[in-house]
Amino acid sequence: MAEQAGVDVTVVIPCYNEAANVRPLVAALRTALQGRRWEVVFVDDHSPDGTIDVVRTLARDDARIRGICRIGRRGLSSAVIEGVLSSSAPVVAVMDGDLQHDECRLPALIDAVLSGNCDLAVGSRHVEGGCNAGLANAWRHALSDGGIWLAQRVMPVKLTDPMSGFFAIRQDMFERIAPSLSGTGFKILLDLVLSSEAPLRVREVACGFRPRLAGESKLDVLVMIQFAALLADKFSHGLLPLRFVAFGLVGLVGVLANLLVMQVISLFGGSFGVAQGVGTVVAMVLNFVLDNNFTYRDRRLKGVRCMRGLALFMLVCSVGGIANVGIAHMLYDQRYAINESSIAGAVLAAVWNYAMSSTIIWRP
Repeated sequence: MAEQAGVDVTVVIPCYNEAANVRPLVAALRTALQGRRWEVVFVDDHSPDGTIDVVRTLARDDARIRGICRIGRRGLSSAVIEGVLSSSAPVVAVMDGDLQHDECRLPALIDAVLSGNCDLAVGSRHVEGGCNAGLANAWRHALSDGGIWLAQRVMPVKLTDPMSGFFAIRQDMFERIAPSLSGTGFKILLDLVLSSEAPLRVREVACGFRPRLAGESKLDVLVMIQFAALLADKFSHGLLPLRFVAFGLVGLVGVLANLLVMQVISLFGGSFGVAQGVGTVVAMVLNFVLDNNFTYRDRRLKGVRCMRGLALFMLVCSVGGIANVGIAHMLYDQRYAINESSIAGAVLAAVWNYAMSSTIIWRP
């Protein structure tokens, strides 16, 4: 049995449904980090495939392997934060649990931080020697490239791959930044760079991005919406909570869906009342589905609770709609302009819907 003295580096791996990848990943780490004092921490969000069981089986024979099983909490960024803060090593490295990151580049990342020449070492697919072949299709390439372009417009430091999930940083540096992190979404690297009070000294290390062998990719449109919400949260300096920004974006999608449904029904001869009613119901259902899978992803409702949540959500939104109309009429009667009255009503309804959703429907 391998004994654990003090470790020099902790590898933090956030994971969900990665049971098939745990054993080969540990074997790869043993080879890549041979001769170093290391440990790996798998932070599992209570995966239904038994990921944490595989981790515990390996940990019984190797003290360098640890597992954290989180109940009632979800999300890559918050998983990374918990994993890093559980470490006593001077350097922490973060990588995905799907075998797509090249573990052979870990020594280069770790040594870059240990040299003292940088605060943060990032595995980049977009420097000379890097490779981006692991993205499954043109759609995922487009999502990744779009996120990179947007992030590069706002970051205080130059990074060719700000969407990377493969990096190393001093543990004490991470801990200093941690209270300012949003802790929501999937782009913890971007959150770190934007949350640091002073610009971080960054060094990029070329790395490959291999095709996924098992499990399912987590990169989808919802992740990119979370990414946009993270930027809004950072640039409002926390005045607009990340979850509220996401709630607002989902609401905008609902408005567009409502208008689209109304147009379709009108084209087929339906009355305005029918079109408005059907469009409203469709928008409410769509908003609930998106909020359940995106805005409140870490509190996702399932089964009977999901159906009850939908009914309550529609009731809350109905009350918000009535309040919207009432406030707008009241302000208009007081000689405010139509646009001002409508905006005030809409803002009040949005705040009401968000408050009720966060405290009643998706309770912490």
